[in-house]
Amino acid sequence: MSKDPLINLPHVVEAVRLAFEDYECALLANQLEVLDDYFWSTEHTVRYGIAENLYGARDIAAYRRVCVPVGPGRKLRNTVICTFDENYATVSTEFSDAETRRTGRQMQTWVRFADGWKVVAAHVSVDLSTL
Repeated sequence: MSKDPLINLPHVVEAVRLAFEDYECALLANQLEVLDDYFWSTEHTVRYGIAENLYGARDIAAYRRVCVPVGPGRKLRNTVICTFDENYATVSTEFSDAETRRTGRQMQTWVRFADGWKVVAAHVSVDLSTL
């Protein structure tokens, strides 16, 4: 029988928070190589977006090079980080873009590899009822 994972060890939450904040800074600055590096570099990585379903790190990187970059008005709220033992985490947040009344939602699954924390799965959606 396996034991329950240790939830939200403070040092793990802090490490994930720092990685997530760095990811967000790179997103706002459209630093493509930094964003690429935050995604697990494999065909198993999945990112479901507002209008796209991307399978594999290559597809995610290619999409970043043709999509409209995130605007500087992006604001986050209700960000929740939940960690499991030393190597697994989820980060869930809501966002607005300062250009529309839409509320977006973003969820990421993070895993700590030898070379740092990586997003292994992500999902982004927008509340269409506020259009």
